[in-house]
Amino acid sequence: MWLFNSSIGRKVVMSVTGICLILFLTFHGCMNVVALFSGDAYNTICELLGANWYALVATMGLAVLAALHFVYAFILTFQNRKARGNNKYQVTDKPAAVEWASQNMLVLGIIVILGLLLHLFNFWYNMMFAELLGQPYMGGHGAADGYAYIKETFGNPVFAVIYIIWLVALWFHLTHGFWSAIQTIGWSGHIWFKRWRCIGNIYATVLVLMFIAVVVAFACGLA
Repeated sequence: MWLFNSSIGRKVVMSVTGICLILFLTFHGCMNVVALFSGDAYNTICELLGANWYALVATMGLAVLAALHFVYAFILTFQNRKARGNNKYQVTDKPAAVEWASQNMLVLGIIVILGLLLHLFNFWYNMMFAELLGQPYMGGHGAADGYAYIKETFGNPVFAVIYIIWLVALWFHLTHGFWSAIQTIGWSGHIWFKRWRCIGNIYATVLVLMFIAVVVAFACGLA
């Protein structure tokens, strides 16, 4: 099938899965902001998204999307490097039009993956996974007490700094990935190319700031 066997097909898979993951991040960011205003409201959301069948189906779907996105990212990166051959060792001036993020997507992707693994351990492992195992207090708090986990995690300055570094890397990844995905699936013509880049930068900035606001608020004891 061309979606999996051709370079263009793989880029389409990466783009579609990337857009789906951005939509999930949007939901997750809006959900986290609730914690800034009401711990009870946030915990109600956590309880609704516990080990229920629909939450489990969504989690498995997200796992598949993330796996496809990251696997194809590595495949395309190594294919591009192999195609360049010895040219990658030549010292040349980098075009001004080529942004820093596009040149370092692999490194940014690795940082995003490592941050994701830490995030899964701090929250998913102690919440949904604990509930599935029948040990709802595996992390010291109730599986649905997400507010307590946020407060404890970001109250640790080491975790707070690590999360902010992760989120900055995510911002760089998203600013490039957003418009690149739109371009790959053919929604970016000559006129809309710069518009989509601008929209993507604004969207990624607002989205990441939502997450950072939660980290900073809990790290500083403001929530």
